[in-house]
Amino acid sequence: MTHAEELQMTDLSPVRRALVSVSDKTGLVDLGKALAARGVEILSTGGSAKALREAGVPVRDVADLTGFPEMMDGRVKTLHPMVHGGLLALRDNADHRAAMEEHGIEPIDLLVVNLYPFEAALARGADWDEMIENIDIGGPAMIRAAAKNHAFVTTVVDVEDYPALLAELDAHDGATTLAFRKRLAQIAYARTGAYDAAVSSWMADAIGETAPRRRVIAGKLVQTLRYGENPHQRAAFYADGSNRPGVATAVQHQGKELSYNNINDTDAAFELVAEFDPAEGPACAIIKHANPSGVARGATLREAYQKAFDCDRTSAFGGIVALNQPLDAETARAITEIFTEVVIAPDASDEAKDIFAAKKNLRLLTTGALPDPRAGALTVRQVSGGQLYQDKDNGFVGLDQLRVVTKIAPTEDQLADLLFAWKVAKHVKSNAIVYARNLATVGVGAGQMSRVDSANIAAIKAGRMASELGLPESPAVGSAVASDAFFPFPDGLLEAAAAGATCVIQPGGSMRDEEVIRAADEAGLAMVFTGMRHFRH
Repeated sequence: MTHAEELQMTDLSPVRRALVSVSDKTGLVDLGKALAARGVEILSTGGSAKALREAGVPVRDVADLTGFPEMMDGRVKTLHPMVHGGLLALRDNADHRAAMEEHGIEPIDLLVVNLYPFEAALARGADWDEMIENIDIGGPAMIRAAAKNHAFVTTVVDVEDYPALLAELDAHDGATTLAFRKRLAQIAYARTGAYDAAVSSWMADAIGETAPRRRVIAGKLVQTLRYGENPHQRAAFYADGSNRPGVATAVQHQGKELSYNNINDTDAAFELVAEFDPAEGPACAIIKHANPSGVARGATLREAYQKAFDCDRTSAFGGIVALNQPLDAETARAITEIFTEVVIAPDASDEAKDIFAAKKNLRLLTTGALPDPRAGALTVRQVSGGQLYQDKDNGFVGLDQLRVVTKIAPTEDQLADLLFAWKVAKHVKSNAIVYARNLATVGVGAGQMSRVDSANIAAIKAGRMASELGLPESPAVGSAVASDAFFPFPDGLLEAAAAGATCVIQPGGSMRDEEVIRAADEAGLAMVFTGMRHFRH
């Protein structure tokens, strides 16, 4: 016998008695039968005991163990020394063994508990009283006790760990190893931590506390990623439980696993395309490195895709395509004409799926719905030694909020292009300049330190588009221009005018607004102020 095998034998902890009390009854009966078949005595409570007993599994009520009935609508049933003593007692401590013998405390070797469905109640919008009743007290207390005493006690909090538990018992003649118990203890503490985070976050929102003294955000593992932004970085993907439609909740129909950069870019694409109400017509966004290379509306989804693709055909290669309506066969055929990393849409037709099936590396994600661009949410960014929290940028500007500041007012068609460009600019890294014409981007300048440079880059891209499509002039001629923040000087505005833009949308608010407005008037531009900016760093 090797030293490692000797160590493994010494850390084995036999499972002779289990306490099972679960809200989620999935797999409960099968687990109970499997434990009983291995000679494990099962203690249980309430609905769990009833379900096991009805299935013919021998069960002993916890009330028989404690000598106290469940009371106060089930609020008090496991908070008792007979339970916690059985979970916390150190089996190799003489004093603990003496106390157990003196008070008739029986050891509990296995705890199987999942908690009241607080998160589910939150998701369905339960009222305050129902939320309070879904805060579990006894469950977390038992979990924390059992996990603390992992030297002797095995703690299971997730249904998905039932098969691993049974396999462990089979592999070790009805016992578990210390390594197994440590792993489950970590899972247990993560579960109670996430549960408390959900409760505290809900309560902060419910009482209007926008900046609570302590804030915790929890997530559940969706996928361990091959690496992060670069191969030397470790990474993983977690869902926050909000069920906001998007990459975290999507069904992947085909293709290899998503990478860190795929997930980041797909989220950016889908959040952008969700700005365009599908009831008002199809829209498409193509993203590369978290910035849009092209965005468009069209009479059909195929037309919207083509217009978005034509904005920057070079950058679209290897990009992410997001659609605001279900993917159809005609659009699927067009997308497969070049290499595309990911397509995300609310749904996809069977024919479209069949067309994509020939492209084994193309990932297709469907979400069932679009995220609400105006819904409230938090965004988090890590900084050295801390975190920055803010509300998600769900700001919206409609026609009624626009203020015409130039002598020339925009036409109806220009207003449509201005608002289109404004929605896109919201999703472009600052400094952001977007040229749009006929409800399609024709040039995007992103992430520059100077707004003039962004305007110039967007104009250059528009010129390249003219060359690639064989157009007689740049599509920036006659375009609408959106700036995510105010023009601090007239130079950026004049750069757009030189490219051929005829109208401008910007927040306003610069100390040189009057100078910028005069420059717009002299250039013959129509300009509107939104009173809202969309920095995106």
